[in-house]
Amino acid sequence: MALGLRCFRMVYPAFCNSLAALTRPVSAVMLKTVSGRQNDHGQSIAYSAVPTRHFATKKAKAKAKGQSQTRVNLNTALVEDIISLEEVEEEMKSVMEALKDNFNKTVNIRTSPGSLDHITVVTADGKLALNQIGQISMKSPQLILVNMASFPECTAAAIKAIRESGMNLNPEVEGTLIRVPIPKVTREHREMLVKLAKQNTNKAKESLRKVRTSAMTKLKKSKDKASEDTIRLIEKQISQMADDTVAELDRHLAVKTKELLG
Repeated sequence: MALGLRCFRMVYPAFCNSLAALTRPVSAVMLKTVSGRQNDHGQSIAYSAVPTRHFATKKAKAKAKGQSQTRVNLNTALVEDIISLEEVEEEMKSVMEALKDNFNKTVNIRTSPGSLDHITVVTADGKLALNQIGQISMKSPQLILVNMASFPECTAAAIKAIRESGMNLNPEVEGTLIRVPIPKVTREHREMLVKLAKQNTNKAKESLRKVRTSAMTKLKKSKDKASEDTIRLIEKQISQMADDTVAELDRHLAVKTKELLG
């Protein structure tokens, strides 16, 4: 009886291992049998390995994402009869350059006469730049003058345009002479300029979306000139160009924000 019990103890672990291997799914970790000595009696003791699950790291996910988003680099000459990608690129660049120009002229800590040049004034003859109807000069570091003697009838409209320019200006009028005190550089003024820079950047992005939409519309009208695969590649190229420009707009906004806040 003792001999039979001892044999059963020796065989049972091996039987359990075999049964587990048959019943567990392929992805599970197989049981490992480890032979050991316990209490000076030769016994085979079975230990089951703990099942483990391997998760993808953030670095691996980022790498996989980068691989899935392969960049397109079409030869513009080969698709010129379908759409001019060079023209699309130039239109997107013009949006970028317009924002840079806007930042340089209107979003500055120190207001200068040039900052008022392109303020749009609504007149009876349409929309005109302030420097087209008024003579702008700097009287002192704290005061800009706008002489409206040539177009006195536009004085009220010019004042309204200056006040609503988003530059935190509060003009005063003396006949046809508009006095524009330059605000002190306070923390509040800096934050206001940052807000203005963000608004101008959003307007630039809206202009960029219009360029992209226009290009996609032109492309759809030319579907009979190329295969579906070629059209899809061109669409991806246009979207890629737009995304690159958006990234550039955001980069300039970040630089400007840092400059304004100091």
